Amino acid sequence: MSLPSRTTVLIVGAGPAGLAAALSLLHHGFHDFVIVDAISQGQNSSRAVVVHAATLEALDTIGCGDDMISQGTKSTVFNIGTRSTKLISPHIESLKPYTRHPYVLIIPQSVTERTLERRLASFGVIIHRPLKVVGLSRNAENPQFSDVTFEDGKVITTKYVIGADGARSVVRSMAGIGFSDPTTVEGDADNNLAQMILADVTFDTTDTDNFAPGFTLSPKSLFLCFPLPSSLNKSLAAEGQVPISERVYRIGCGVPSEEGEIPHSPPKEYLQNLVNRFGHHYLASDPAINPNKPVCIKDVVWSSRFRNHASIADITFTRLGAGESDEGGAVLLIGDAAHIHSPAGGQGMNLGLRDAIFLGEALTKHIRAAETEPLSKADAILREFATTRHARALEVIQFTKRILSVGGMKYRERMFWWCPIDSATVRAWMLWVLGSIPLVQRKMAWELSGLGRR
Repeated sequence: MSLPSRTTVLIVGAGPAGLAAALSLLHHGFHDFVIVDAISQGQNSSRAVVVHAATLEALDTIGCGDDMISQGTKSTVFNIGTRSTKLISPHIESLKPYTRHPYVLIIPQSVTERTLERRLASFGVIIHRPLKVVGLSRNAENPQFSDVTFEDGKVITTKYVIGADGARSVVRSMAGIGFSDPTTVEGDADNNLAQMILADVTFDTTDTDNFAPGFTLSPKSLFLCFPLPSSLNKSLAAEGQVPISERVYRIGCGVPSEEGEIPHSPPKEYLQNLVNRFGHHYLASDPAINPNKPVCIKDVVWSSRFRNHASIADITFTRLGAGESDEGGAVLLIGDAAHIHSPAGGQGMNLGLRDAIFLGEALTKHIRAAETEPLSKADAILREFATTRHARALEVIQFTKRILSVGGMKYRERMFWWCPIDSATVRAWMLWVLGSIPLVQRKMAWELSGLGRR
C-alpha cells in the first residue's frame, strides 16, 4: 500500500510507544491514521525486558494485555544482594489486592514489538517503512495542518503529528522543543553506573535455570541477571538467525569510568571478565571464585554499551508556529521522544507504553471536541494530557535516579570520616535491615509496579 498524501494523525516511530498509540486509537474507534518508521524492519535486540503491573493494566484496556502475557514469563521473585548473600527482596505478591497482575512480566522489547505489530496487522494496518522524516512545516493552505517531508521526497499532510521516534527525535527537534535533564541528584556526576553494558548471553550449563533473577551489588559496580522467555529464541529464529536452543539471559553491569570507554558491542571475553569481577559467585568462570562448578558464557546473542543520563522534553504538546497563532498543526511527544532516563527499575518502556495508551483516548476526545468547539477550548484536553504525562515522567526520573544513587554509590574506605567502615559494608547492612521489614518489601514492590503513578 502506498503512502497517502493526507491523514488526520501521523505516528512517527513504530517502536513500542508508536505501536501502542496506534492500537489505542483503533480501540477508541479512530482509524484515520498512518504509522511510519525510519528503518526497514523492527529491531531484533531485546533491550527493555520488563513490563510492570500498571502497564499491563493499561494494555488490558486496549485488548493487548493477554497477548503480551502469553509471550513473557511471570516473575514474583528477584533478589538484591552482594556477590554471595541476599539482602532484600521486594514482596511482589503483596500487589494481589490491587491488581490482576501481581508479578513482573519478563519479555524482551523485540518480542513486545512483534506482538504489538501482529495485533496491529490483524486490523489491516501496515507500517510504512523505511520513511525518514526530514521536514516539518505548516501547510500553506490550512494552518491547522502540517506538511511532513520524508527523505525520499514524499510529503504527507496531517492535522496531528505524534513523535514516537526515540531519544534522538527528529519530530521534537523540528518542532523546536527543548530536551534536558530536569533535576540533579547527589552523585549524578560521580557514579559507578555512569556507563554500563547490556547483553543477552547463553551459558555453558543448564544449572543456571534455577538462578533467581536479581541484582548483585559490589564496591565498584552493580550486576544484573535475568532469564529471558523462550519467545526470544523463537523470535530470533523467525528473523533468520542461527537457532538457539539454550536459555538466553539478560546481563547488565556498570563499568567504572577509570577503566576507560566500553568497547562497541562488547565481546564475550570482555563480558566474562565483568561477570567474574562483579557478578554473583554462582555465575563465575573462575574456579577460585566458583569452585563448585565454574560457569562460562557460551554465546553472545547481542551486546551494547550506553551512558546513563536523563532528559525530558520541555513540553509534550505544542502547535507549529506557536506564538504566531494558536492554529498550527498539533505536535505530541511520547516515549523516549518525550523522556529518557536510566534503565534502573525497568521503568522506561513502561512509561512510554502508558503515555501512548492514554494518548489514544485523549486524542480521540480532542478530535471529536474540535468538531463542535473552538480549537482553543478543545486543546484543554491535550494540555491536560501533556501536563499529567510530564508530571509522571518527572516522578519516574527522580525514582530511577534514587535507585541509581544507591546501586552506583562510589566506594569509600570510610563511609564517614568518623566511621571506620567502608561504604559498601554500610550499604549492605542498611539494605539487610530494611529487607527484614515487611512494610519496606511491600513498598518496594508498589514503587516498581507503577500502580501509584500511572
